[in-house]
Amino acid sequence: MAEETEFQTIEDVLVANERLPEPEAEKPQKLAPERRSIITRWSGPDAAFRGFAYAAGGTTVAIMLAVGLFLSIRAGDALSVAGFGFLTEQAWSPETDTFGIAAVLFGTVTIALVAMAFSVPLALGTALLISEIVPPKMRAFLTSLVDLMAAVPSVVFGLWGLFFLQEAIIPVARWISEPAHFGWIPIFAVDGASQAGVTDASAFTSSAFIAGIVVALMVVPIQTSVMRESFSQAPPGEREGAYALGSSRWGMIRAVVLPFGRGGIIGGTMLGLGRALGETIAVYMIISPIFTINWHILQTGTNSVSALIALRYGEASEFGLSALMAAGLVLFVMTLIVNFTASSIVARSRSGAESD
Repeated sequence: MAEETEFQTIEDVLVANERLPEPEAEKPQKLAPERRSIITRWSGPDAAFRGFAYAAGGTTVAIMLAVGLFLSIRAGDALSVAGFGFLTEQAWSPETDTFGIAAVLFGTVTIALVAMAFSVPLALGTALLISEIVPPKMRAFLTSLVDLMAAVPSVVFGLWGLFFLQEAIIPVARWISEPAHFGWIPIFAVDGASQAGVTDASAFTSSAFIAGIVVALMVVPIQTSVMRESFSQAPPGEREGAYALGSSRWGMIRAVVLPFGRGGIIGGTMLGLGRALGETIAVYMIISPIFTINWHILQTGTNSVSALIALRYGEASEFGLSALMAAGLVLFVMTLIVNFTASSIVARSRSGAESD
C-alpha cells in the first residue's frame, strides 16, 4: 500500500509535482510624470490690445465713480439740512430751507411709466417685424432706419411734441377723460374738463401724458435693438420643429421666439426705462412745471428731476446749487439701479433660454 502524503498548501502540491512556477522578476517602478507649467506669452499686438481694453474699462468705471463722488460731495450741504425730508417734501425753496423732490420724483416716475406703456408694445412689434416677418433684403434697411432714430436730437423731439403732438393729442385726452369712457378712473380724471372753450382745451396741455408719448418715441430704438437681437438668437432647430409639427408663423413665434427672448424683452424695457427717467430737454420743453404731486396724468402740470435742474440751474445760489446736486444724485442712483438690473437680465438671457 502506497505511503500517503499529506499536503498542507497548494505550494506543497506544486512542489511534489515539480511544477512550481518560477518567481517573476521584479518590475521596475514607474515614476509619476512631472507636471509642466504652461506659460502664456503675449505677443506685441495682443498685449497692446489687452492693455487698451483694460484701460477703457477702467476709465469708464472711474468716470462713473467720479460722477457719483462729485454729486455726493456737492450735495452734502443740502442733504445735511433737509435730511430724510428731502425725499418727502413737495415744495422747492432752498432759500427758506424748505425743499424736497417728492413732487418732481413722482412726476419723473409718472412720465417714465407713461412712456413705457407706449414704447414697449411699439418696440416689441417692431422687433418681431424685423426679425420674423420682413424678407432678409429689407431687414437690414429697417434695422438701420430704427437705429437712426436714436441719433435724432432730443430738442427735435421736444419741438415736434410741443408744436404738433400736443395739439393733435388734446381730442384723444379729452375722450379718455370723459366719465363715459375712462374718466371714472382717478388718474384719467381732469379738473375743469367739463367746461367748454379754451379753458377746456388748456386743461390737457403740458401734461405728463404728452411728455410720456414724446419720451416713448425716444426710447423705442434702444428697446427695439435689444429685443430684436434676443429674438434673432432663437434656435433654428426649434423654429423648424414648430413648423414641422404644423404650427403657423404666429404659433412658432408664441411657442419659440417669445419664450426664448423673454430676457431680452425685460432687459430692453428696463434699459428704456433708465433712459426715460433721465430725459431732460424734450420734457423741459413740453411740461408746465409744478411742485405738487399731480395724480391726473392727462391734466396740465407735472415736473421731473432733470427738468428741475435745467430750470433752476442758472439762477441757483450756492446752497440752491447744492440742492440741485442732491436731486441729481437721487436720479443718478435710480438710473444706475435700473440699468444694472437690465444689464444683468440681458446677460443672463444670452447664456441660454427655454421655450415652452
